[in-house]
Amino acid sequence: MTLPVEAVQALTALLGDRLSTSQADRDHHAGTEAHHAPAPPDAVVWPLSNQEVAETVRICRAHGLPVIGHGAGTSLEGNTCATRGGVCVDLSRMNAILAVRPDDLDCTVQAGVTREELNTFLRDTGLFFPIDPGANASLGGMAATRASGTNAVRYGTMRENTLSLTVVTPDGEIVKTARRARKSSAGYDLTNLFVGSEGTLGLITEVTLKLYGRPEAVRAAVCTFPDPASASRTAIEAIQIGLPIARVEYLDAGCIRAVNEYSALQEAEADTLFVEFHGSEAGVEEQVALFGEIAEGHGGSNFRWADREEDRNRLWKARHNGYPATVNQRAGARGWATDVCVPLSALPDCISHAKELLAGCPVPASIMGHVGDGNFHVVFAIDPNNSEELEMVAKVNSAMVAKALEHDGTCTGEHGVGIGKRKYMQAEHGPALALMRAIKTALDPAGLMNPDKILPPMEDAAQ
Repeated sequence: MTLPVEAVQALTALLGDRLSTSQADRDHHAGTEAHHAPAPPDAVVWPLSNQEVAETVRICRAHGLPVIGHGAGTSLEGNTCATRGGVCVDLSRMNAILAVRPDDLDCTVQAGVTREELNTFLRDTGLFFPIDPGANASLGGMAATRASGTNAVRYGTMRENTLSLTVVTPDGEIVKTARRARKSSAGYDLTNLFVGSEGTLGLITEVTLKLYGRPEAVRAAVCTFPDPASASRTAIEAIQIGLPIARVEYLDAGCIRAVNEYSALQEAEADTLFVEFHGSEAGVEEQVALFGEIAEGHGGSNFRWADREEDRNRLWKARHNGYPATVNQRAGARGWATDVCVPLSALPDCISHAKELLAGCPVPASIMGHVGDGNFHVVFAIDPNNSEELEMVAKVNSAMVAKALEHDGTCTGEHGVGIGKRKYMQAEHGPALALMRAIKTALDPAGLMNPDKILPPMEDAAQ
């Protein structure tokens, strides 16, 4: 679509040179982190305050322009694609840490603050924010997609760690969703309505988060297994007996092979668990010993423990590099990343099923996952111009989702729905999807807030 002259004039008067219609800026905000087709907005704006966001939304509403929120741009399901053009509201310059309250173990930040920026700021306080999706994502974006990551097995996801939000509604109103109290029975839970809404109900501009004390002792390890079922059963048993693991990550042999090449490592090319424990010195020692017994009972071997921070960081960097390492195996490839999440008891069956699906896969592919909470990912290195490849990977993706739903799981554990997982929403939610539509219509009757995300077209839902 073409922006009305009046809209451009109003936005220019509000934001000056923080409005851009250049092709380079538009392409940079086209939502192309993964395999989805780029969909650039008609303009990009960089507000600096809640009031500027609110006025931007009011201008867009007056001219019928779609509004797409944007953080660090690391989302993988086309969550920020401007499928109908409009105005991309880039919140990255709203990056102030507004308050840190050590006595209350919480903080308030603007949406553009990244998780690494927050933890760097907190370094001298003895506190940290544990949610780690791998990428250095913005905290507003992490709330919008209900992100989680490697530490979720112990600390929870963004849902459990978000106390309150400041949101600009589709009407251009600035609303605070809750107070800072750790619990409340006062009214609807508006905070968790917006957490995971992907900008379809409003733009998150500030986030109030829980913080945690830095543990006295941290210890990480790598352990290999004869097959994926043995690795996942080890994680499940450790969780079931109440072992307080901080992280437990699975990488299949193919992913280890890719990471070795990408990061110049020499890990054994086998199904592998990366684990980490937090606590007191004595507590960590006890946890390590007990986990070792469980792992050995399932054929685990080649244990290697890391106590020094630099050694632990090297291990986790290898885990976080699983996505680019897989894609890097093929020149000119793009990544197609998908994730599902299932109840813990179903995890071995679902990972084994995914391995079977990949047995005949003609493109490089890896499995990795946060197995402590039943969430795993498959990454493909695809040629985006090869329709046969795209069709084949889409079939594998659909089969994985069907298997997850069969076990009462979900089509996306942490990537969000975006445009990539919309077609599975009816199968997962059934009649509840109509309730979601009613909420969207009530808050955004014109359908201008990040259109075409989360909710499938009515004709698809009817099938």
